[in-house]
Amino acid sequence: MNLPAAPVVSPLPENTRIRLDIAYDGTDFSGWAIQPELRTVQGQIEAGLAAILQSYPPYPSLVVAGRTDAGVHALGQVAHFDLTPEQVASLLRRGRGRTPASLDVMVQRRLGGILVTQPEIVIKASAVAPPGFDARFSANWRRYEYRIADSVLGHNPQDRLRTTWHGFALDLEPMQVAAASLLGLHDFATYCKPRPGATTIRTLQEFSWRRDPDGVLVATVQADAFCHSMVRALVGACVAVGEGRLAGERLATLRINRARTSEFKVMPPQGLTLLAVDYPSDDKLAARALETRARRSLDEDEE
Repeated sequence: MNLPAAPVVSPLPENTRIRLDIAYDGTDFSGWAIQPELRTVQGQIEAGLAAILQSYPPYPSLVVAGRTDAGVHALGQVAHFDLTPEQVASLLRRGRGRTPASLDVMVQRRLGGILVTQPEIVIKASAVAPPGFDARFSANWRRYEYRIADSVLGHNPQDRLRTTWHGFALDLEPMQVAAASLLGLHDFATYCKPRPGATTIRTLQEFSWRRDPDGVLVATVQADAFCHSMVRALVGACVAVGEGRLAGERLATLRINRARTSEFKVMPPQGLTLLAVDYPSDDKLAARALETRARRSLDEDEE
């Protein structure tokens, strides 16, 4: 008895992942992540995506490299979202007399056109992501900068939205020594706001201080990832050292204790900027994402 041949089932077309490189002034945003009734960076960009894809729901959601807090800025934020085949076709469909363009160009052009009403957000680049790319889990590291104007040279009022004013003179050298004592793989519970189910183990790859020609003190902080308020707490601890209120060697002791303390203050958000996020080569993206998920599956990278 001849059985009828099984029907040929065509595989469903795959979604297309888009990488966005984003800069924003966080002053008037309630952080990156969507919150009910609040203006956030994610909320504004996702609203823009919904507008350019209004006839093709469901609309994309963004996955971000590092969720920034209210008032924190970014020059090198990275996010991704997925487009269905129908959404891709709608973006590539050109109107009468329009020059055809690639998908990445169309995403940046259309989304940028919507966000022109949100001047604090700039889509710096758009690209079709390589296989295995995940904005959050594929990242090697995140790098932040924190700017402080102290009483040594005063402060420039034009920089007030990106620089924290500190009314006392700070001593750079002990701050630099104290920062170096925290480098490496450690549990940074002392310097993180706790979150249920989230690990506070991080690899702090760089923590250094300099004084720019204009007199502003600048901290550069780089790690594989950051937990909530970690950069601003690390900076606050060094500020206490620079004031002479806290011995530099105390920072490592506090880290070992793994408990929140009142010996230093978490710094305000406006001095903090996410500078860059680094990723491995395309052939290592998927492996890096798997490695990160296995180590920190319940955690959220944020600052």
